[in-house]
Amino acid sequence: MQLDLTDRDFRNFSTLIYEKSGINLHHGKRELLKARLAKVLRQFDFKSVGDYYDFLMQDTSGDAFIPLLDVISTNLTAFLREPKHFEFLAETAVPELCAAAGTGNAGRIRVWCAGCSSGEEAYSIAMTMLEALPENRRPDLRILGTDISTRMLQLAEKGVYEASRVDKVPYAMRRQYFQKGVNRWKGFYRVKPLVRDIVQFRRLNFIEPFAFSRPFDIVFCRNVMIYFDKETQEKLVNRFHEVIQGAGYLFIGHSESLTGVRHRFRYVRPSVYRK
Repeated sequence: MQLDLTDRDFRNFSTLIYEKSGINLHHGKRELLKARLAKVLRQFDFKSVGDYYDFLMQDTSGDAFIPLLDVISTNLTAFLREPKHFEFLAETAVPELCAAAGTGNAGRIRVWCAGCSSGEEAYSIAMTMLEALPENRRPDLRILGTDISTRMLQLAEKGVYEASRVDKVPYAMRRQYFQKGVNRWKGFYRVKPLVRDIVQFRRLNFIEPFAFSRPFDIVFCRNVMIYFDKETQEKLVNRFHEVIQGAGYLFIGHSESLTGVRHRFRYVRPSVYRK
């Protein structure tokens, strides 16, 4: 399909995507938008960009926007990506939280992996914390992974990955927390139930209200805010502050910075902040 994306089309779609998700598609993203739109038009057999835009504008349910946001969102992820964060989580944050939570099952630790993509980051958090928490007095641990892409969330919930995606997980951790596929699943690994049982996935759009029943001790929002403008980043960071309890932590990507963003967090180290 030869897609014709006029200046007007680009303005229409970039404005619509910003309003619906907060994702800021500046002019340098024009070719990316063109390629992603071509996928949707082929999938749903629209004849032109204009026809698709008219269809979106007539939708009142909001469901029509989901496939568009699925293809627009970027899903680069990996197990134990940016390992310094997981070292800090295991060596500093977990012992502090464990001490604060107390002993036995009475204590609770809640972690939010915001922008979880296909699940590798949420499962990495879970495995790291299970390794760091003492087995004889392990608090009630729950991890929530959210993403705007329904397609990525479906993959996350399955917890099945090609062997090449799991190669960088240390052997001992891979043996402890993954099942190696056999027969038709040869070449794949599946996250074991003891990890999957503490991780829940659900769809969340950052521009919509947060409706959480409990606050979080830790929020991971890494390599997500680079897609937002400063105004949206500022709103989001301060909303994170509201849902973190006590002296909880916020982790952002190493390529990101809160410089120029007004917020109430305390700087701990590069890309790590504390309430």
